[in-house]
Amino acid sequence: MSIFEGFLSTPESLEAFSERPFLAAMLRFEASLARAQARAGLIPDSAAQTIVEHCKIELFDVSQIVRDSGRAGTLAIPLMKSLKEKVGLSNPEAVRFVHFGSTSQDVIDTASALVTRDALALVQADVQTCIDALLALAERHAADPILARTLLQPASVTSFGLKCAGWVAPLIRSQQRLQVAAANALCAQLGGAVGTLAQMKSQGSEVIALLAADLQLKAPMATWHTQRDEWVALGCELGLLVGSFGKIARDISLMGQFEVNEVSEPTEPGRGGSSAMPHKRNPIACMVALVAAQRAPQRVAALLAAMPQEHERALSHWQTELAEWPGLLMSAQGSAHAMAQALPGLQVDTARMLTNLQALRALLPAEAADEWFSPALALHAAEVTRTQLKALNALNTIQSAERSKTNTKAKT
Repeated sequence: MSIFEGFLSTPESLEAFSERPFLAAMLRFEASLARAQARAGLIPDSAAQTIVEHCKIELFDVSQIVRDSGRAGTLAIPLMKSLKEKVGLSNPEAVRFVHFGSTSQDVIDTASALVTRDALALVQADVQTCIDALLALAERHAADPILARTLLQPASVTSFGLKCAGWVAPLIRSQQRLQVAAANALCAQLGGAVGTLAQMKSQGSEVIALLAADLQLKAPMATWHTQRDEWVALGCELGLLVGSFGKIARDISLMGQFEVNEVSEPTEPGRGGSSAMPHKRNPIACMVALVAAQRAPQRVAALLAAMPQEHERALSHWQTELAEWPGLLMSAQGSAHAMAQALPGLQVDTARMLTNLQALRALLPAEAADEWFSPALALHAAEVTRTQLKALNALNTIQSAERSKTNTKAKT
């Protein structure tokens, strides 16, 4: 992570994919695996207890493990080496049951699912804040006329409420699709060396079910070591979300230019100032969202390009996916959070909207002005806004209830 990336996301998102939390998630997998295998009768209870007791991140030299991973080619090898050393000091007989029947991709994929789940919760909370703010703006300004622009040129009359309804609709759809995609993608991974769980014999399915339940992840139908469709589908949905925020940010930044001055981001000390010109009000939230919208497509493309993976375990493709995934989630969280800070306090100048509209109308021949700027068109835009709002509010209510139900189920 370079010095120029930190302000494009949030501390919480940056922390989720930093070294210590990710290794802690890997240790959660190892502890859950040991508990599951003990319950299935595959390993002694005493061995599982010793393993669980040592799966605590504070016992490990995180920096050393990360350094050693460069030579090993994976974080799992130095972590397992260190875990076995610690377990061996307490219970030498338990060492052979550490990571039993598992492989490096099992622990890393499952840890990725765990930290992704936490990051997604942050993203979806911010998206909901944006949805609520835009629905309120659409309702409040349903009948406020504004100049519509096509190909960046003045066109006809619409309503600001209808623009807000157009902004919020993709976000509501994204919430719906993210819920489905996350439910499919956030699976435990456990397949062993070649996906057969041969060392666990007939108890592999039981162990997977117990492991997934303990980690509150979905139990997969089969090993997904090189079957990445559900995981990449979630990445594609994140890319679509970032693009939708980029659209909103593009419109707001254009409408906030001094010559237009119809909307602006909220002001507060230290926000959007200039190092040289005190009169400037830079649209910082829009900037963050637009940066994310320019970077996310490359991340998604990299995930798609990495899908043709070799046989049962991949060489370079899986590792490519791992390297790109955190950046995509950080872009999504940075974009959502930036707009969640801006939209609830968006400053709307309806008088300036009307002034801009009337200034153009005055320049047109009477016949063209009457055709494209008739009061009837503004009333029609208001009616369309209210019709769309009825459907959008209903869908938002349904999605909020579904998300609440899912979160409650996960907590229990």
